[in-house]
Amino acid sequence: MRVLVVGSGGREHALCWKIAESPKCSKIYCAPGNGGIKRVADLVDINADDIDSLIKFAKANRIDFTVVGPEAALVKGIVDRFQKEGLKIFGPTKDLAAIEGSKIFAKKLMKRAGVPTANFEVFENIESALKYVKTRSAPLVVKADGLCAGKGVVICKTQEEAAVALKNMMIDKAFGESGAKVIIEDCLCGEEASIIVISDGRNVIPLASSQDHKRIFDGDMGPNTGGMGAYSPAPVITNDLFKKIMDTVVYPVIKTLASDGMPYKGVLYAGIMVTADGPFVLEFNARFGDPETQAILPRLKSDLLEAMERAVDGNLADFSLAWDPRPCVSVVVASGGYPNKYEKGMEIKGLNEVSSLRDVVVFHAGTRRGRRAADTGNLLITSGGRVLNVTALGDDMQKAIDNCYNAVRMIHFDKMHYRRDIGSRGVSRAKR
Repeated sequence: MRVLVVGSGGREHALCWKIAESPKCSKIYCAPGNGGIKRVADLVDINADDIDSLIKFAKANRIDFTVVGPEAALVKGIVDRFQKEGLKIFGPTKDLAAIEGSKIFAKKLMKRAGVPTANFEVFENIESALKYVKTRSAPLVVKADGLCAGKGVVICKTQEEAAVALKNMMIDKAFGESGAKVIIEDCLCGEEASIIVISDGRNVIPLASSQDHKRIFDGDMGPNTGGMGAYSPAPVITNDLFKKIMDTVVYPVIKTLASDGMPYKGVLYAGIMVTADGPFVLEFNARFGDPETQAILPRLKSDLLEAMERAVDGNLADFSLAWDPRPCVSVVVASGGYPNKYEKGMEIKGLNEVSSLRDVVVFHAGTRRGRRAADTGNLLITSGGRVLNVTALGDDMQKAIDNCYNAVRMIHFDKMHYRRDIGSRGVSRAKR
């Protein structure tokens, strides 16, 4: 099977790495890919949202199966376009990708399906939104409706902070048209976790639980990012709680959409807040999480390509996944200044040494291959905010953490930054 993976980040590197292990895969391409993906796939110089060019490439190169990584391409309708051309592709259609592309769509769907989520109101003008804020007790959460690369959610400790967030979104257009409509919701207190499943429209198979770390600094301080690291499994998700989430969140959503005549095929990601009153949904995503995927896939022993193919064919019944019981930790190594202004073009050193370590893999997110006049070989250069996902397995969570940070400390580039507490919450909870 000739496979095309669409995207260029750490998630796509992990997908290519895992798909390449499948006996079903004879050739793998990635568009546009990055400096690390080049080791496992042929890179194609086509942007992830250039659907016309991707279709042309898929036809010319006899691609049997396409996997979409980033949400923007899904929301833009890449699945619909590929299907119209008779090309097999994994992911939800444009209408269903609205579960991530529009937080308002997702909230209304949750309400219809009876899924537990925070109380909320929708606003299209700032005057009404500001008036509502004055009637609510802080903290509050202000969310831009559309896609914002994981940065369109602001937790406001005071009414004044909520007013600033609303002005930033609705007046200053910090997120463009994504902030033309907003949701204001009550702030849930608890511990976050990620539940990701693969659906064929009727049947669902869950991936292992995981926990992301959104804030830039240790102790969950500083601004939100696209994610600074993850680990799997998440000890906060016990077996009983996992079943409850499937019964009260995942199955009701899949069933409701199927009843609407819109069977959901692809990945459904539920961001869960585990509270004293049980699990509540913070958000849904329509694709594999990033960086959760990087912590989950090294534990997967089954054929991911087969699972995705079965989902597209509507054939997940009686299919299950096997898992390595060992925990996995993935730490994001970022450019200094991220998620704000940062420099590119820094030479990355130490990756050859890390490649010799057992149970360690480095997924590239923002890298490219460069060449300098005094050097006859290719160099790896930073080209993004999140640069690398250093990932390691261990016999227990603490050993996975130790293995991971041992590898991180072997890597160097100017102004590199990473959190030093990824996985520590998992260790603390495991000791309880």
